[in-house]
Amino acid sequence: MKKLLLLCTLLPTFIFAQTWSDDVASIVYNKCTKCHNAGGIAPFPLSSYNEVSPMASAIYDAISQDRMPPWPPSNTYNQYVHDRSLSATEKTTLQNWLLNGTPEGNSANTPPPPVFSSGSILGAGDLTVKIPNYLSKATAQNDDYVCFAIPSGLAQNRIIKSIEIIPGNRQIVHHALIYADPTGTSVTDTVGSNCAGPSSSSATLLMGYTPGASPMTLPSGSSLKLGMTLQANSQILFAMHYPAGSFGQLDSTKVIFHFYPSGESGVRQVTAAPILQNWSFNLPANQITNVNAQYPNTGGLPTNISLLSVFPHMHLLGESMRVYGIPPVGDTLKLIHIPHWDFHWQDFYFFKHIQKLPTGTVLKANGVFNNTTGNTHNPNNPPLNVSAGLNTTDEMFLTYMHYMNYQTGDENFDMEALMNESLMQISEEENEYAEIKVFPNPFESSTQIQLPDFAVNGSVNACIYDVQGNRIKQLVQTNHLDQPQINWNGTNDQNESVCKGIYFVSVNINGVFYTKRVFKY
Repeated sequence: MKKLLLLCTLLPTFIFAQTWSDDVASIVYNKCTKCHNAGGIAPFPLSSYNEVSPMASAIYDAISQDRMPPWPPSNTYNQYVHDRSLSATEKTTLQNWLLNGTPEGNSANTPPPPVFSSGSILGAGDLTVKIPNYLSKATAQNDDYVCFAIPSGLAQNRIIKSIEIIPGNRQIVHHALIYADPTGTSVTDTVGSNCAGPSSSSATLLMGYTPGASPMTLPSGSSLKLGMTLQANSQILFAMHYPAGSFGQLDSTKVIFHFYPSGESGVRQVTAAPILQNWSFNLPANQITNVNAQYPNTGGLPTNISLLSVFPHMHLLGESMRVYGIPPVGDTLKLIHIPHWDFHWQDFYFFKHIQKLPTGTVLKANGVFNNTTGNTHNPNNPPLNVSAGLNTTDEMFLTYMHYMNYQTGDENFDMEALMNESLMQISEEENEYAEIKVFPNPFESSTQIQLPDFAVNGSVNACIYDVQGNRIKQLVQTNHLDQPQINWNGTNDQNESVCKGIYFVSVNINGVFYTKRVFKY
């Protein structure tokens, strides 16, 4: 805190005095609270002024050094769905507020916080596969990586339209990768604490979970209908990561699959595969080594491809990674650049707009591995020669992708809007909150939010959030509410109609918070 006070004395007097209530709370809710909540994996919550202000010095350092919020991709390379990074304006606002002594402002103006579901967002689904109860073996110094191969019991092939991964213990599940093995030959490995993936080469990655992630819901509407085939009798392979310090804590993570009806027509097949991979490299001790991968090995892609997502993957020695395409004509297709690799923050990054890979395109990946003592994540001291392998202490150089055959106009689809719309289409349950009522719910053009009678003449701040915790619209902010009804016409703060999907109304009434789930179709 001495560092913070010293910085405050050096500030020019013209810096605008931002407050928690009016300027900062909404940024923290959008970019921090998804992990830093009471049930989240982060080590402390950041959901209120009283939780955030004592952490001022640590927060200042984390955002100034771009360590938080964790968002590995460079946004100057491409744009992705559910971006967690801070904009330049958001970063400046936070820094100024922290350096000014974290003034709270008028607490009545504080927007209500986002709502996080401890259970399923999308409901029971069609198939649930769950790992057996497992006690983490992660010690104070070492993480625990284990794999579970569970029979699906699926009697016939089905087409997946959504996958929801629900951690059994959100406070200790750092990530979960879900694979399907149609051969049923993958094995469970909970012994060595270093299983980073399936033992069978026939297993293919479907989806992954990281803190703050929402279900992977592929577009399933009339304009675009996508799906992934899960073969009968497949195994479901869970590759689980439990962080250091979680020893002895219980987890029972599960995955819920939502399928299209059997015989559904018009579904375009999506495939996930490690398109770019290199298994023949060696990383000499005490050296920095460049590793490359290319697809195809000769020639180019035989047909036009629509690329939905990209998931670069390395282990602890990774330092940076870049994935791109070289088309036969035109500029380089920039897919993803991770300038500072962090093994603990990996994800499928879905593009905001589908990327067209023209016929003849050559896909490339360039990676840098640091096998020296200068790499603080190096598991070996002194460094040892390391080669490609499945264990965490080995190395990998892969890029998974979700892709499909191209059709004219694919690149014009707004994937973020279409994926959110599908959340509504497959939703099967609604949490009940007695304090607030919404009618109609679901709604098409507008809905009325009925507050408790005691809200009349009181201080009320009401907002709409999406399922990722992003604020969509502030409905009302007043110190004297005239009537207990609030209308929402289904628009955002820019007065633009929001897409179909699941939202939360979150209300601050005289300092007490209330929530209700609402559906727009």
